[in-house]
Amino acid sequence: MTTTLRRGDGSTYLTLQYIQDGDWIHARWFGRQTLGSVMDGGLTYLELIRRQPCPRLLNDHRDLVGTFTEANEWIQQIWTPLTIAEGLRSIGQVVSPDIFGHLSIEDLQHRIGDKLDIYLFEEFDAALAWLLTQ
Repeated sequence: MTTTLRRGDGSTYLTLQYIQDGDWIHARWFGRQTLGSVMDGGLTYLELIRRQPCPRLLNDHRDLVGTFTEANEWIQQIWTPLTIAEGLRSIGQVVSPDIFGHLSIEDLQHRIGDKLDIYLFEEFDAALAWLLTQ
């Protein structure tokens, strides 16, 4: 099952899909993100793992544009502890080709890397291969 979150104009900003074969969730982000879209997406993800516990997340930023650094404190302080309590252990992170998105995720990795296994990858296949070994 895929959950799709849309902006007011109807464009997709996040899809979430539980992959039963391998027990992982694929979160694919699209376009520019705001604090609100990151919070909405993060809480939707939290609801998903409450219904379907899953220790692995493939967080895919191939289509993300721009920075989301303003959301990193919320992710660090609120989202990370809640998802760990629900069983999240590992994040394979496909980085954005956009330099600002790339810098934002590096900042987040420094903030939460001591709480979760989070590794950054340029390629989707490499991130998935690593994630499935966790």
